[in-house]
Amino acid sequence: MVDVLPSVLAVLGVPGAVDLLGLGAELAGVRRIAVLLIDGLGWYQIPVAAPYAPVLAGLADTVGRPLTCGFPSTTPTSLVTLGTGVPSGVHGVLGFTLRVPGTDRVLNHIEWTDDPQPLRWQPVTTQLERARAAGVAVTVVSRPEFGGSGLTVAANRGGDYRGAAGIDEVAARMRAALVAGPGPTLVSGYHPDVDRHGHLSGVDSLPWRAAVAEVDALLTRLVDGLPPDAALLVTADHGQLDVPSGHRFDLDTDPRLIDGVRVVAGEPRVRYLHVAPGATADVVAAWSGVLGAAARVLTREEAVATGWFGPVPEEHLARIGDVVVVCNDTYAVLASRSESPAVSRLVALHGADTAVEMTVPLLVVRG
Repeated sequence: MVDVLPSVLAVLGVPGAVDLLGLGAELAGVRRIAVLLIDGLGWYQIPVAAPYAPVLAGLADTVGRPLTCGFPSTTPTSLVTLGTGVPSGVHGVLGFTLRVPGTDRVLNHIEWTDDPQPLRWQPVTTQLERARAAGVAVTVVSRPEFGGSGLTVAANRGGDYRGAAGIDEVAARMRAALVAGPGPTLVSGYHPDVDRHGHLSGVDSLPWRAAVAEVDALLTRLVDGLPPDAALLVTADHGQLDVPSGHRFDLDTDPRLIDGVRVVAGEPRVRYLHVAPGATADVVAAWSGVLGAAARVLTREEAVATGWFGPVPEEHLARIGDVVVVCNDTYAVLASRSESPAVSRLVALHGADTAVEMTVPLLVVRG
């Protein structure tokens, strides 16, 4: 997904933008593009959603292809990867929560406002800023409460923000922005409910089915009447998988897992452990012994060497734990006392590098 917006900008004629996804041929003549991100709708969830979202399933079959999201496969990281067109190591939003270097404070990117200052924490120019500088009209349509948040500034600065509370408002504001002017236009839209209901109730639960049915209604509103010089691109930030109760470790109730650990960040599928001086080897050994085949336990250096994050500049290295724990299969590591109790109650999770979590759709619809 790192190549989505650079490819869109190339179609819109932004100088220097490169169409690595090859959108130019199918979007020849297009001057208006809307990009809709459906939070939590991975490629492998679309067949599950098909009975309740036939429009979505039909588009996936006819104009869809799979893409790979960035690592970790989590919303803040993916939103900033999409918005900047660079991998997580470069933009620095390397997880759902991160320790602020030089402190014991853990930053939750979903609750982030202005500390750390967003332009310092994420200094990379966004693709929306590049588009606007080239004369493209740029609009962001998302929930009203997200306007001006640290994450919105990090991922989507450069666009005029339009708050939209539900699918009717999202569709109306995206369509209005798409046809507002005569010149090249880019509209970025966001809809969070599939992810939310997957977390709370599980993939293919009744609330999740209702959420994907709403996505189908949203797509119908956006596709119907799409101008001939316009296109709609639909993608996602990650997939989800249900984690059974028997596959859940709790680091806060196991002395072997907390020994030597000073600060815990990340999320249940990918943990960043910041440890006491000299304790890295002992923590790796302890976690490897307890988790066994349920996870890979690596030092920071080993994790960076895998290439998961792309290149990581020196100033971003300390945001990654001294020890990185990446869960396999459907396992997770909870932190029942040091995190909100609500996290332990989530049914579906994401963040790791399985295909179910990392594979997202790209649907390309021409007017």
